[in-house]
Amino acid sequence: MTSVFRPDIIVVTGTDTEIGKTVVASGLAANLADRGLDVRAIKPVESGIDELEVPERDGVRLAEAAGQSDPERALVELTRPLAPPEAADIDDVELDMTSWCETIREYADEADVTIVEGAGGVLSPLTWDGTAREMARHLGARTVLVAPDELGVLNHTLMALEVLETAELPVCGVVFSRRDPEFDDSTERNPETLRQFADIERIDVVPPVADDRAAAEALDASADWITRDLSTPTFEYS
Repeated sequence: MTSVFRPDIIVVTGTDTEIGKTVVASGLAANLADRGLDVRAIKPVESGIDELEVPERDGVRLAEAAGQSDPERALVELTRPLAPPEAADIDDVELDMTSWCETIREYADEADVTIVEGAGGVLSPLTWDGTAREMARHLGARTVLVAPDELGVLNHTLMALEVLETAELPVCGVVFSRRDPEFDDSTERNPETLRQFADIERIDVVPPVADDRAAAEALDASADWITRDLSTPTFEYS
């Protein structure tokens, strides 16, 4: 496990599954590429591909957003819509986080910034012995935490932040994802409540968007954090 901090690698993780991580990861990749940066956007493992057309797959969307030709899809694709280690057992595929991280570092060595999208939440299993937390540790990466802007998210967000902080993983910022045009009473209040309660300044919001290009336009603040920190040898979480 590396102890070297790499400000050029960003792991996008979340409070749960199906909350907008791919929208955020793809939007960030496209925004950073628009700024003239050489971007790689990578999904180490993606399950449930049998239920998706190729352009809908997360790894394919990430590659398109970054404008990259390699990798063109997730490093490992699994057929069933289950946690990756369960899906891998069904497909008789071996999952190797060490190998993923070596590959990601090779891509990152050729780029200005690399966006890595996990699967599920911070502690959702990516392999039988590792989560997004372990992946970020292996990579020496910063993290972006994605949370749905809906009732109940504050508890989940604070728990996820505590997990990352306890693991001494620098958090680049929190992005609230508004997936549904239908709001509940907490929507639009959650970011400011988190800011006041946890004294966190780096909070961004992506509204319901039609595509990843629209997400890119909404994520200027997050992209600013990433580019500003590229030249920072250490990161102070606030």
